Amino acid sequence: MSIKFLAEDDRPREKFLLKGKNSLSDSELLAIIMGSGNREETAVELARKILDSVHNNWHQLSLLSISDLMKFKGVGEAKAIAIATALEIGRRRASQEIPEKIQMKSADDVFKVLHPLMGDLRTEEFWVIYVNHHNKIIGKEKISQGGISGTVVDVRLIFKRALEHLATGIFIAHNHPSGNLKPSAEDLKITKQIAEAGRIMNVTLIDHLIITQESYLSFANENLL
Repeated sequence: MSIKFLAEDDRPREKFLLKGKNSLSDSELLAIIMGSGNREETAVELARKILDSVHNNWHQLSLLSISDLMKFKGVGEAKAIAIATALEIGRRRASQEIPEKIQMKSADDVFKVLHPLMGDLRTEEFWVIYVNHHNKIIGKEKISQGGISGTVVDVRLIFKRALEHLATGIFIAHNHPSGNLKPSAEDLKITKQIAEAGRIMNVTLIDHLIITQESYLSFANENLL
């Protein structure tokens, strides 16, 4: 459905979905936060009036109190709190530094990230670390968990997540609660399947680690990839 055929109150949300958040004007963003206007004005029109009162400056808008916001017809306490909350989230976001992504330079780095999550477990888990082209972590996730001697791995799920993260490479790992670092026939088989799927999807399997309470085995270091 074209945007022009929608009720005006619905347009900002639909526009967000169709064209992305960057396509929205300030008044449309504020309209989405409020959700509705009043009897005489749509949410967009009301938002435009509120922003006009502060010269279209978000910093000035953040200085308005709840009672100030409630002076606008159609803005009750709930809407005023929603506006103030959104602005406070923006303030806190701006005050925080973007966390630096950890770079995976070796199997040791993978072990340091995953050992605290897996080393002491009594059952097996299978984890994936997703990295960008600089081998910096952009996501990590437990894919499956099982019993004492094994866990089922869905290769499709691994690469679905890889595409969602826009990853160019992955590290995979699972633990051996027994403490035995020797890979099983099933370990070798699933590694091969993941590596082959990665070649098709253009997502490189960089390494597979078996992790125990005290140590690890790297498939890459042992030339098992």
